[in-house]
Amino acid sequence: MRAPVGLVLVSHSPHLARGVQELLAELADDVPVLLAAGTEDGALGTSYDLTARAVRAADRGTGVLLLADLGSSVLTATLVLADLALPATALADAPFVEGAVAAAVTAATGAPLPEVLAAAEGARDFRKRQ
Repeated sequence: MRAPVGLVLVSHSPHLARGVQELLAELADDVPVLLAAGTEDGALGTSYDLTARAVRAADRGTGVLLLADLGSSVLTATLVLADLALPATALADAPFVEGAVAAAVTAATGAPLPEVLAAAEGARDFRKRQ
């Protein structure tokens, strides 16, 4: 089986991102899930450098999908992807937790990046009540 698509969780909160990473490890432990969460000193915020390093480290040759929590994390992720110009990277327009779960489970099957992206973005339609 080919290496799974890597995931990068871009979040303002290291605690939030670690919690999602912990959840994903239970569901898809072979999928590389790296964090770009908070600032270099551990405070709330986003970091271009942490995000760029995480994207590079998450790539196992099959691509990297970024999931961002909100606001400036989306802007940071977008800027990093534009600057790195790596061929197989994408930013999901998806809810942070649900999108990460769908992406990780799909990546664990060996699915290619477009399918992992579609799964993450499809999580937007998950209903919690009817």
